Amino acid sequence: MNSIHEALGREGLYRPREGRVLGGVCAGLGRRFGLDPWPARLLFVLLLLIIPGSQILVYPVLWILMPSD
Repeated sequence: MNSIHEALGREGLYRPREGRVLGGVCAGLGRRFGLDPWPARLLFVLLLLIIPGSQILVYPVLWILMPSD
């Protein structure tokens, strides 16, 4: 698990301590791809609506795998 956290951290994918709404996953994704947190959240939700049920798996998995800032 630590190797996954280290790899994601090296790639710049981590959950910030500030700007979190729930777990900080969307804020971290937005920061990694150069977006503000709210547009990143909107895009995340819209993408997950395309594949029904995926939000139940994707968000918690990212929450566990992404290291905290």
